[in-house]
Amino acid sequence: MANEAETDHKRRGGWLPAQDDLEAWIESHRERARSHRDRPLHPAVAAFRHLFDTDPLIRMGMTRMIEQVPRGKQYSTRHIDDVDEFFLLINEVITVAPAFSDGGMVTTPFAAILDWTMATPAGFAIYRDPKVNAALKDVLDAWAEFLDSPASLSVITDAPDGWKSEQAQQVVGMDQFEHDVDDEHWGFSSWNDFFIRRFRPGQRPVAAPDDDSVVVSSSESTPYAIATDVRRRDEFWIKRQPYSLEDLLANDESVDRFVGGSVYQAFLSATNYHRWHSPVAGTIMRAFVQPGTYFSEADTEGENATDSKDSQGYLAHVAARAIIIIEADNSALGHVAVVPVGMIEVSSCVIGDDITPGVHVDKGDELGYFQFGGSTECLVFEPGAIESFAVQAFPIPEHPTLVHLHTQIATAASR
Repeated sequence: MANEAETDHKRRGGWLPAQDDLEAWIESHRERARSHRDRPLHPAVAAFRHLFDTDPLIRMGMTRMIEQVPRGKQYSTRHIDDVDEFFLLINEVITVAPAFSDGGMVTTPFAAILDWTMATPAGFAIYRDPKVNAALKDVLDAWAEFLDSPASLSVITDAPDGWKSEQAQQVVGMDQFEHDVDDEHWGFSSWNDFFIRRFRPGQRPVAAPDDDSVVVSSSESTPYAIATDVRRRDEFWIKRQPYSLEDLLANDESVDRFVGGSVYQAFLSATNYHRWHSPVAGTIMRAFVQPGTYFSEADTEGENATDSKDSQGYLAHVAARAIIIIEADNSALGHVAVVPVGMIEVSSCVIGDDITPGVHVDKGDELGYFQFGGSTECLVFEPGAIESFAVQAFPIPEHPTLVHLHTQIATAASR
């Protein structure tokens, strides 16, 4: 039987550690937060607390989701004791950048805190509530502001829990990325600047740059799913999580073009490259960010928080995401949709300033990037556009390997 790290993509992608290490991180974070108990709540957290205090339905839902976290199972430690601690733990995160830790690394601390509540009956509902998501967005924006600041460089050091430590450099493969080895913080201006670091020139050459029948990976990612004959509307919230094009693409005017086509989805590791590139050469038709949920999960994937979750198909329809429609130079491909999806606290999908309608991009050109945390991405193709895929998706093979950026993932049909 596959172990937890192999079946839960939040852990397999390096976003959360194994449960024992997660418990240890939560306990140490709780101690830090309690030592700062007298610190005022950040305005964004205070506004969230006000929503809880003044909205009876949200107060009921949040109280219940904390109470519903399972007891007496393999891990009996409750991540959150009560609502007061909920806000205390969140408030502590806003001024902390993710540190490195071998084995027990928590690159998505909000998900670590909320992990068990997200998969309770009340939690499934509360994290879909528009008011709660608006409050969470403000909190995440506040954290993003800190991660964009020089103060977040405190973890870009050569200390044991720093990203310049020898072990961290090996995990990240830092020799592949641009950085200034002589600078105190490698030349990065903030944690987010480090997180969206670029490959050195020549590290990820574009496969067959002059052959427009070759479709390449738009991210450094691990295959998750390949679906064919995709419907315009489907029940993405059920156990098998089929793709529903009008939901995935936020009812973009191109939806009908893709009905009956295919979707390739892959997930990104927390320690790898987090920029996205064009899988084909073509012209940008539309590019926009679709707001969505941040901590919602598919309730069909487990009745309680100790079960492994594979919610990525579901998240592609409901989470905050960018949607980029490209008219390929290769007429056999027609239109291609690139949909980077911000999972859990990855609320920041940033489309490049120059990625606007009418702009031509070459295969491999940069389209944008994620900030902080784990993420997933979909490529959507028209029916008959793809002759064959060059990769396999989870769970075939059982342990899929990382597909490098710009690697061939598919071949277009003959014109």
